[in-house]
Amino acid sequence: MVMKKLFLFLSMFGLAIFSVAQNHHDVQKMAINDRPPLDDYRYTFPWLDDYKTDNTIINRIRVPFGYDRYRNLPGTFAHWLQHLPLKDGNPKVYLYDGSPKWNQNAHCYVIDIETGTKDLQQCADALMRLRAEYLYSNDQQDKIHFKYTNGAVVSYSKWKDGFMPIPQSGGTVQWVASSKAGSGYKKFKDYLIQVYNYAGTHSLDKELDSIAFSEMQPGDIIIEGGFPGHGIIVVDMAKHRETGEKLFMLAQSYMPAQDIQILRNNNNPKLSPWYSMDEIDYILDTPEWEFDTDDLRRWN
Repeated sequence: MVMKKLFLFLSMFGLAIFSVAQNHHDVQKMAINDRPPLDDYRYTFPWLDDYKTDNTIINRIRVPFGYDRYRNLPGTFAHWLQHLPLKDGNPKVYLYDGSPKWNQNAHCYVIDIETGTKDLQQCADALMRLRAEYLYSNDQQDKIHFKYTNGAVVSYSKWKDGFMPIPQSGGTVQWVASSKAGSGYKKFKDYLIQVYNYAGTHSLDKELDSIAFSEMQPGDIIIEGGFPGHGIIVVDMAKHRETGEKLFMLAQSYMPAQDIQILRNNNNPKLSPWYSMDEIDYILDTPEWEFDTDDLRRWN
């Protein structure tokens, strides 16, 4: 009888120990996999008929434990970027002609936005596309303007009135009445194609304001202007609750024109797709380009 009671006591004690350990494991597991409530904020993305809010950057890509994602005001460019829709799963990156990109090790997610059927929406073009799409769909169409490589400013408001900008010598353009120009989303995309043809990293670099790397904000551009050059965009950021360490996430298109993709951090796969500002001295090493920290720019 004594042995039976001792056995029962030990069994219950062991069960309690197991339960505490199991509960501790569950709490630890919940902490590591902590997911904030679904952000159901919806933007209108004219290139899509519909999308799932659970498949956007802010809802699909988690921040590492201990960090808080930047809370950007609704309607801002930073907030809009966080809510960009992603393609399902981890698909390949495809070129404008439908063939797969040769390097499938540069990305971990693909943004759900079309590339077009011409070799035009390359690196700088994709950055201009995102900026223009944001302004177009958020009642700021009069702010859409870019510079041609010759330095001339080309505004969408003039295009909406039915005029096409033809580059001239001396850093100017001649606005010519054309049926190709006009208002509406289809003609807006024709405006962008016109810009892609006469602008690039060289002109975009000169158009933007230089910003100290430590002052990085979502929506900023990291760009090396040239022939060729390359440019990427900061689509999201997070900050450690205790240390203040900042993380950032990058997106790009590339050459030839291809899907806009979220870049991997191949130097720190455990942190990927986030990059830590604490791990960067003077060189930002991305999968397909090295940038200097003084290459950070901001839309003016």
